[in-house]
Amino acid sequence: MSENDAKPENSFTGLGDLSSPEGAMKTRRRVGRGTGSGRGKTSTRGHKGQKSRSGYSRKVGFEGGQMPLQRRLPKRGFNNRFQKEFSELNVGRLGVLADGASVDADALRAAGLVRKVAKDGVKLLGEGEVNRAIHLKVQKCSGAARRKIESAGGSVEIVALASKPEDKSE
Repeated sequence: MSENDAKPENSFTGLGDLSSPEGAMKTRRRVGRGTGSGRGKTSTRGHKGQKSRSGYSRKVGFEGGQMPLQRRLPKRGFNNRFQKEFSELNVGRLGVLADGASVDADALRAAGLVRKVAKDGVKLLGEGEVNRAIHLKVQKCSGAARRKIESAGGSVEIVALASKPEDKSE
């Protein structure tokens, strides 16, 4: 092979020629490898105590033996893990919709009747009066609201929420 046939320095010949750019790879710190390493003797753990021992792991909320905050505060009430979250809408506010309109949760939000569609959808409540035949597709409905809508000539259909709302601005 002559000098003219030599390959440029940055040419790729195989996987063995690959290397990281200068400064990209940092060697890991090896503690406990003698005093000459700069991290010898106690290996950055200090002297004695629980945290210097092998096998130690800090528990979440541990305050060194002091009664932790989550145990000092009183428990109060009941938190239902299975509670549903609905945007509530009274039938009295449906007067702005056109007679005979077919409306779902997204249309109610677009019309400004609900500020945002909650995680589990819209629940229709029975306060107020309705005098238009409106066909609603909501996720939940009270009995009084259903009676008022149906007596006005409309209908209420219980449907699953089409898609989870992605409105994070509010």
